[in-house]
Amino acid sequence: MLSKTQKETAKAIVNIFETGSARGDYARVTLLAGDSGHLTYGRAQTTLGSGNLHLLIKSYCAMSGASHARPLQPYLPRLADIDLRLDTDRAFRTLLSEAGADPVMQEAQDAFFDRVYWAPAVTAAGKLGLVEALSAAIVYDGVVHGSWSAMRDRTTAKIGTPLKAGARKWTEVYIAERRSWFAGHSNTLLRKCVYRMDAFAALAKAGNWSLALPVTVRGVHIDKDVLDIGPAIPASAEDAANRTLRLAEPRMSGNDVRALQEALVKEGYALNCDGIFGESVEKALKSFQRDFGIVDDGIAGPATRLMLGL
Repeated sequence: MLSKTQKETAKAIVNIFETGSARGDYARVTLLAGDSGHLTYGRAQTTLGSGNLHLLIKSYCAMSGASHARPLQPYLPRLADIDLRLDTDRAFRTLLSEAGADPVMQEAQDAFFDRVYWAPAVTAAGKLGLVEALSAAIVYDGVVHGSWSAMRDRTTAKIGTPLKAGARKWTEVYIAERRSWFAGHSNTLLRKCVYRMDAFAALAKAGNWSLALPVTVRGVHIDKDVLDIGPAIPASAEDAANRTLRLAEPRMSGNDVRALQEALVKEGYALNCDGIFGESVEKALKSFQRDFGIVDDGIAGPATRLMLGL
């Protein structure tokens, strides 16, 4: 069980990677040419392209006292449809930036990133036997930034499971594998993200598996009072194919829907794995979410996918 200090340290490290600040920048709106995530926003830079920005803004708009809920509400359908024209919609970007100063938005982001990224990441790490704070931070980074599942499978194919190889050894190989993946990526933005793995490798080499304070990451000294650093590179490594799946018109279909159906069948839900997201899939998904303590909205976002092993 991680302590509150270990949890906040892990989150601060990823905040540094995403926004250059250990506290995170709730108002930051970023658009980098060539970033598969497209428009990114907030403390941990959630993306338009993944559908997660829709989930965050939807959550914020439903909160009492949200000062920018009314002007943001009309954008929800476009966010749900991943309307990439929002990348350059100046009015929308300004609204996001201004909303970042709202304490309700900050509360919404804290709760959202904990619910959608941190809690599933710790659960996924625990299932693999990765219980130390540094390993949890590394899994959290992969979940927030993208590509965790692919890199997990790549590492396991090379060295076996953490139970077989040893948790620390497995984690070190994962760091090396993900660094190699970054370094050889066709997206030049992601090549620059090797610094994330270099930072984790340095902590592992120092033997700081408990994330004992103080620690320094990319020039930021993390203790009770954290400092800011220069520009970070928040390019998303999340595969654009990992879209948020939901009941929509026209019906969403494809191999990702079929994989979701197959995962639900493995959990005991009777479904026809036809690759089409219909009412029966939404019903099964809501039941699964309730059973596992996830918000039962019938939307297969990152938390649900992680709990299903996708």
